[in-house]
Amino acid sequence: MKKAVYLVFMGLLLFSFGCATKEYVKEQAAPLADRITKLEAKIADIEAQQGKTSAELANAKKEAANAKMMAEEAMKAAKESSDKADDAVKKAEMAAEKAEMAAKKAAAASEKTETSAKKAKKAFELQQKK
Repeated sequence: MKKAVYLVFMGLLLFSFGCATKEYVKEQAAPLADRITKLEAKIADIEAQQGKTSAELANAKKEAANAKMMAEEAMKAAKESSDKADDAVKKAEMAAEKAEMAAKKAAAASEKTETSAKKAKKAFELQQKK
């Protein structure tokens, strides 16, 4: 008898939970399906934006590389110009020194010429007096 009561009790317990109907499952799954669809759409949008961003990043990197190359060329040209300017300054300084030396030689020659002219004048005057 105890077994019979036990079996009846287990049978009632087993069937008390009931089965889910198709309609109930649809009601429970529909909101989840909607959420999943919305999330998939958001993910697709994010992936599209990521693709655009990646393309823009690649373009920006390319432009930065071009700008860097142009800057390096400009620096090279500026250094060459600076070196040429330094050489020109050195040549100008050397020319100025040569001109100064020539001016001193000319002044010395002028003094010698004046001294010679004075001596010649004195010699002429002495010759005239004789």
